[in-house]
Amino acid sequence: MSEAEEVTVRIEGGAGRFTLYRPGALNALTLAMCHAMSAALHAWRADPAVKVLLIDHAGERGFCAGGDIRNLAAGHAGDGSPPKNFFFHEYRLDHQLFTYDKPVASFMDGVVMGGGVGVAMPARYRIATERTTFAMPETGIGLFPDVGGGWYLSRLPGRAGYWMALTGARIKAADCLALGLATHFVPVERLETLKVALAAAPERIEALLAEHSADPGPAPVVANREIIDRTFDADTVEGVVAALQADGSDWANAQLAILKTKSPLMNKVALRQLQSGARAATFEDDLYMEYRIAVRSVPSPDFTEGVRATILDRDNAPKWNPPALEGVTDAMVDAFFAPLPAGEEWTPLEEKNR
Repeated sequence: MSEAEEVTVRIEGGAGRFTLYRPGALNALTLAMCHAMSAALHAWRADPAVKVLLIDHAGERGFCAGGDIRNLAAGHAGDGSPPKNFFFHEYRLDHQLFTYDKPVASFMDGVVMGGGVGVAMPARYRIATERTTFAMPETGIGLFPDVGGGWYLSRLPGRAGYWMALTGARIKAADCLALGLATHFVPVERLETLKVALAAAPERIEALLAEHSADPGPAPVVANREIIDRTFDADTVEGVVAALQADGSDWANAQLAILKTKSPLMNKVALRQLQSGARAATFEDDLYMEYRIAVRSVPSPDFTEGVRATILDRDNAPKWNPPALEGVTDAMVDAFFAPLPAGEEWTPLEEKNR
């Protein structure tokens, strides 16, 4: 067993295991964690002893709450290289997992947000528990649902992904299963037994997951699918707002209230991101696009203000710029998607380096 500072990397039986190990920070990702996992993936690719990859976490509160926002905000000072470097290597890790040629199982127990989604969603098997809370709430801090959000959310049933991207909706295990974000529901009390069994008999992964799975109960999102599909089926954020206003139900009014708390600029960017992600031919293409947005989001005034309002001062009263949707022009949104200078675009790891 080898151990990086913030993630343990080891082989147990036939399983290669990553355990995210920053419980005090809800296991938020750092650059060192991305490097440690990426190096292990490279080493295990050709190791016949590793037949399955398991990704779990320390603590009971969160699988992974995302990237370390404090570090990203602090790293923006100067030339902005630290955030660019983090996104570059985080997306490479996400792409490695997405294209990995051995089965991967992620244990989405607790909070799964942002970068945690990027690590969990590429897995072939995604296990939710009664503690799972899944969300992509980035527009509330002046960012966007990255790490492949344009790919994953745009491909959810109906308009559920657009609803999640624009409102930052938090959903539980039953909804994750209903939308295909999770493949299995396993009660917390069965997790450790399952992990031991998978390490001992990785070739039985399908059967073992079936044996340990349970019914998570009814999924609230199923009851709301009609209204979600109808009110979030618009080409513009203004169109979504108009549809919600026209509906006038308690649910619609609740979504309107939530939308008012989000960055108008980044909600328009997020909608464009999902529209573009839906047309992307490959996951790699989606990450090219998202890296362009990412390196332009961190220096933006809305990210600075979002961090101030939600993390530093915690007054939860951000002053967005522009403050309303009508102030966000197409040119402002276009700028996030424009090509980067020569030599600065994101690139995946070459096959020979994996």
